[in-house]
Amino acid sequence: ARAELAELEERVRSAGFYKHKAKNIKHCCEKLVTQFQGRVPATLKELTLLDGVGRKTANVVLGNAFGVPSMVVDTHVGRISQRLGLTTESDPVKIEFALMELIPREHWVQYSHELICLGRDICKARRPQHRLCPLRSLCPTGSAELKKAPAGD
Repeated sequence: ARAELAELEERVRSAGFYKHKAKNIKHCCEKLVTQFQGRVPATLKELTLLDGVGRKTANVVLGNAFGVPSMVVDTHVGRISQRLGLTTESDPVKIEFALMELIPREHWVQYSHELICLGRDICKARRPQHRLCPLRSLCPTGSAELKKAPAGD
């Protein structure tokens, strides 16, 4: 909370919008000290009161720091869930609630982790690697692409 803004900016410079992020980090830390006695809150409602913390970040903190079942919907989770036909929604919050209806609560955190990794490495937005995908037999997009591919591909 006492860090200089310039120092924070330098530390997060490699991230996009580093000036904005540094300001959010500083304000977030100040709120943690003044409103939460220096402790990270353990509820979605309280976490989202912190500057720069939205549902996605709050759910990451809840699931990873506190072991609270939470569904993290980032670009990868949203894209893969759409490709698998689990949702037609494009809004991350609507996707989150749709997935929470489908996926057993005890698997929410793991589901998010697995799909984030799958989306970074295999099921990319452009040129997904269907042949490498462990979910290809469940995926309408991947199955259709593999049927169209010439032999030897």
